[in-house]
Amino acid sequence: MSVLNQKTLSKPIIFDGVGLHSGNKVHMKIRPSGPNTGIVFKRTDIRENNIIIPGIFNVSSALYCTTISNDYGVKISTIEHLMGALHGTGIDNALIEVNGDELPILDGSAKPFVDEISSVGVDISNAPIKVVKIEKKITFQDGPKTISLEPSKLSLDIDFEIKYENSFIGNQRNLIKVYEDDLTDIFNSRTFCLFEDIDKLKKINLAQGGSLENALVVNGQEVLNKDGLRNKLEFVNHKILDCIGDLYLSGYKIIGKLVCSQGGHKLTNQILRKVFENNSNFSIIEVKESKIPHSLINKRYLKSIA
Repeated sequence: MSVLNQKTLSKPIIFDGVGLHSGNKVHMKIRPSGPNTGIVFKRTDIRENNIIIPGIFNVSSALYCTTISNDYGVKISTIEHLMGALHGTGIDNALIEVNGDELPILDGSAKPFVDEISSVGVDISNAPIKVVKIEKKITFQDGPKTISLEPSKLSLDIDFEIKYENSFIGNQRNLIKVYEDDLTDIFNSRTFCLFEDIDKLKKINLAQGGSLENALVVNGQEVLNKDGLRNKLEFVNHKILDCIGDLYLSGYKIIGKLVCSQGGHKLTNQILRKVFENNSNFSIIEVKESKIPHSLINKRYLKSIA
């Protein structure tokens, strides 16, 4: 069997925690799933119409997190860190059972998800993976925020820039090749906010479960978390993690180059909607061993979970 075939977990993994925005306790189980089933969410606290499929056009909110909904209004939110972990570790198929409307935030990064996936390993099927190949350069702009997706030969490159008036965060930029680079710093980077924004978020019923255990908090010229930053580009690296997760709502790995300045969940969803509104902007390819080399798969993570 080829590493380019579809992969799932070798056995279920369980997470318990709180929702970042709801503050509710959450129990989540990720189960193995068969080839061509994709990533599927199931609300176990609801008996009917409880299946939610991640998809570009199923995003019902991109305010401070990514929320997807089904046709019956059943939603699941804050999916981006788990989606980033599944994308980065090569998981194509999984059933995610959650007993509420938000995933557990854990430590605010994708590290706990990646660690558990690594500990149980993966099963490789006989079914080849499929990829989305970007065929034309597409751009989107919202004031000073810009994003583009353009063709690339065999990689997914993300060039991301943030600009904050707070000088401790300041301007940060990083370029990563998702299928080739060591993604440890990306996976480990936590969600963050400014101390002065906490009350504003809570007043609109967000960040009810937020704490220094699951988010970086910047107050003036310092970070309030006692252990400080995990890496020097943690702020922009977390934005890249979010971006990787949001891109996986396409349903496939993407071959292309994304360049973004001052973007987030909404901008990533907007560029994907623009790409997929016209079939000439992309193609879907079934990958076979003779077609594309293993550089499409980040073998660094496949080795760690094989």
